[in-house]
Amino acid sequence: MDIADASGYRGHADRVFEPRTEEEVSEILTRAAAEQIPVTVMGAMTGLAGGAAPQGGWGLSMARFRRLEIAHDHVFGDHARVGAGVLLRDVQAAATGVHRFYAPDPTENTSSIGGNIAANASGSRSFRYGATRDHVLAVRVVWVDGRIEEYRRGEAVDFDVPAIPLPHTTKHSAGYRLAPGMDFVDLFAGSEGTLGVVTEAVLRLLPAAGEVTGGVVFFPSEGAALDAVDRWRSARGLRMLEYLDAASLQLMDVRHSAAVMIEMEGEAELEMDLDLAGAIEADSWFATTAADRERFRQFRHALPERVNARLRHSGFVKLGTDYAVPLDQNRAMLATYRGVLEREFPGQYVIFGHIGDAHLHVNILPTSQAQYERALGVTTDLAYESVRLGGTVGAEHGLGKRKAHLLKIQYPPAVIAAMRAVKRRFDPQWLLGQGTLFAME
Repeated sequence: MDIADASGYRGHADRVFEPRTEEEVSEILTRAAAEQIPVTVMGAMTGLAGGAAPQGGWGLSMARFRRLEIAHDHVFGDHARVGAGVLLRDVQAAATGVHRFYAPDPTENTSSIGGNIAANASGSRSFRYGATRDHVLAVRVVWVDGRIEEYRRGEAVDFDVPAIPLPHTTKHSAGYRLAPGMDFVDLFAGSEGTLGVVTEAVLRLLPAAGEVTGGVVFFPSEGAALDAVDRWRSARGLRMLEYLDAASLQLMDVRHSAAVMIEMEGEAELEMDLDLAGAIEADSWFATTAADRERFRQFRHALPERVNARLRHSGFVKLGTDYAVPLDQNRAMLATYRGVLEREFPGQYVIFGHIGDAHLHVNILPTSQAQYERALGVTTDLAYESVRLGGTVGAEHGLGKRKAHLLKIQYPPAVIAAMRAVKRRFDPQWLLGQGTLFAME
């Protein structure tokens, strides 16, 4: 069976299973271990790194794990108990229905909760609320040997792990986040389906945000937009800072040089609470209703969709970066992007994304195989620059198979060896997620 994720990365499975229960998952994994058959965990296939695209063996679809219950108790507080196959948008809607709020907001809201945990996904609101791992209170896991366990936040791993050097960024999703005394929840968040199969999670719900005001603010230049971002970071109630460059806006049929998308919680008036100096205020869009904010979200979401469509038309897999740098290196990284891409691919790239976290995505749009191959080298060179500035090669998408080669740019061999030792501890035959994060042993 041929399979592809949202980036166009293709794979194939000899057989795809769609279990309904943890016991069925346990039986599948036990049989796979006995027969030494590789298994790849598959979510909603909205990923961009190829982690859910099998390269042979079995695919394990979690689509039927659709439990969604919202509750309050003394153990977890306000929470949702959610199956791995439940879509993000369904969790968000269910929380809203009881005047609660699930904070993580990856751009693709048809992604699955299991996939969000696997990649430690984040999105636009991570600027204020952090990534998925910060909102997971417990996970249920089926190990390769068939054991079924639930691990709560604070339940420490029962083996020694070293402290590893982390980038100086607000977001990071590249490899296992090892630290002495870490808990199992943090081990699984960002592990990309390489350690065990997460079947269910308990997610923290927050009180509803109340009044939310949004805006798409246009600027006459990139410099004016960056100045505004620097002024606005500490604004009261601000929960979103998203950037779109001139080429991104042109792809969306908007003729401006730059835009910053914002959301603020509380009784805010954007024109009064934010200094709009340098903005093209008369052309900017503002919204106070949920319907208007949803239109803004769809506008932002349409951009990567148009990028993907253009690449598919050209016959290429998506070429996008997922690098983030420390906040004080935001301008330096953007200047590097501009310098390199204007030299190598003038008029054939867009830059957009989570500027509140100094996490901008570069998407290159090649038109020939030679350009595509050159773009692969350029994006790898940019990864080295991100790390040099104290950044990360993977902020929210994971590395999967497409970007597994970047792990050695982020970490020295000793750190990767420590991660591989954890992998071997739980998957000694190296069956889960072969090719994801690590080369085969």
